[in-house]
Amino acid sequence: MADKLALTVVVLTKNEQDNIAECLNSVFGWTDEIIVVDDESSDKTREIANNFTDKVFIRKMDVEGIQRNWAYSQAKNEWVLSLDADEMVSAQLQEEISLVLKNNTMYNGFSIPLRNYIGNYWVKHSGWYPASKLRLFKKDKFQYEEVEVHPRAFLEGKESRLTKDIIHKGYPNLEHFFASLNRQTTLEAKKWITTNRHMSLGRAIWRTIDRFIRSFFVKKGYKDGFVGFMIAFFASLYQVISFVKYREMQSYLKGDD
Repeated sequence: MADKLALTVVVLTKNEQDNIAECLNSVFGWTDEIIVVDDESSDKTREIANNFTDKVFIRKMDVEGIQRNWAYSQAKNEWVLSLDADEMVSAQLQEEISLVLKNNTMYNGFSIPLRNYIGNYWVKHSGWYPASKLRLFKKDKFQYEEVEVHPRAFLEGKESRLTKDIIHKGYPNLEHFFASLNRQTTLEAKKWITTNRHMSLGRAIWRTIDRFIRSFFVKKGYKDGFVGFMIAFFASLYQVISFVKYREMQSYLKGDD
């Protein structure tokens, strides 16, 4: 049996019993360390994860960037692969990563394409593919911005890109996609408040229109048919819904009725 790759896979979880087994199974036996950091799940997430690794930590999520940085710091290996619980590593990506790491690469991090699905539909346009993200990195050269929503990734040194995919089945249906939009817009509004960012109605409306045009026309979302239209529609709604929540939070802080 071939030696396992000296790579730590890190997965953050919160009530992911429907996804975590498939995620961990996609890397089990390939790497020599799997770490799961669980945000106090109330389902069977940790029980399932324990079938794949003895390194399951319980840590309440405070700020996403802080949670991720803490999780990566637990890794024993120099190289870390960061996955979400609804993602899987394709066999082709396993081969590509193994080859890169065994050849002593000059790069400190690699962006990896995400093959995103809504239900069983692979979204190939709308800016959703390849939609590469920095997921493979040397842990001492990488850090996330410590904010609640959409933290930026910072890498010291050179970055390159891989060509094979992480498979992301994060949205079982459009209803789930809309629920995610609701959660993300709440976090976005909180971010505007905590960073003292000024957002006007006019700016929110402009961004709403601009996002739809870019998603559906510029990024060719129309090629994904009805799914592409809904992606563009939800993307445009993101701005105006965030603004509505932002105004409501402002009123609450000011003590307005």
